[in-house]
Amino acid sequence: MSHHIPTTDLTQRPPRSPRARLGDYALLPRMLDKGRAELAGKNGEYHYACPLDQHILGFLGLDAAALKAELAAGKGDGEILEWIAANQKNPRTPWEIAQWSAWRETTVPTDVEGREFFNGLHKAAGEKREDIATWADVLDLDDYVTFGGKA
Repeated sequence: MSHHIPTTDLTQRPPRSPRARLGDYALLPRMLDKGRAELAGKNGEYHYACPLDQHILGFLGLDAAALKAELAAGKGDGEILEWIAANQKNPRTPWEIAQWSAWRETTVPTDVEGREFFNGLHKAAGEKREDIATWADVLDLDDYVTFGGKA
């Protein structure tokens, strides 16, 4: 049974961290926040099905539009997990999910375009921060600074 799920207003606060997990999947809660916000017209600078989201969609073998339709139906996180289990083309074992999620938390830019984007975010959010090395690090920092935090 679906209930009204309050939409995260991404013009007021960031989506969940790329480190946050749902069903032990890293990236998934962030993507769901962006999808719900986009449906409500409250996504701000965030985009559903962006290159980061494509990693979790590809890992699961899910279609972004089909998942967005489930979000539009008002499904909560638990209901979305059930839908994923029933619809993913790439079913994963618990150890595969845990390993993939741990790996996603430590990924770094691997191509020139990705490095340029990463470096731009890093420079804008806190160029003196020498502890920013992974995508999760730079996205968390960017989210924090964007909503008033000090690097």
